[in-house]
Amino acid sequence: MPARLFRNAYNRMIEARKREAAHYLQDAMTRLDDRTLEALGTTRQEVRHNSRFTF
Repeated sequence: MPARLFRNAYNRMIEARKREAAHYLQDAMTRLDDRTLEALGTTRQEVRHNSRFTF
C-alpha cells in the first residue's frame, strides 16, 4: 500500500510538471514573431489553437 501511495504521488507530480512546462512553452511561443514561427514549422493560428487546449 505505501508503495502505491508514493507511486501515485510521484505520477501526479510528474503530470503537474508536464502541464507547467506546456504552459511555459505556449507562453514563449505566443511571444515569437511570425517569421520565427514559420522557421519552426508552425503558424500563429496553430499556436493560438494549441494554447486553448493544452491546459
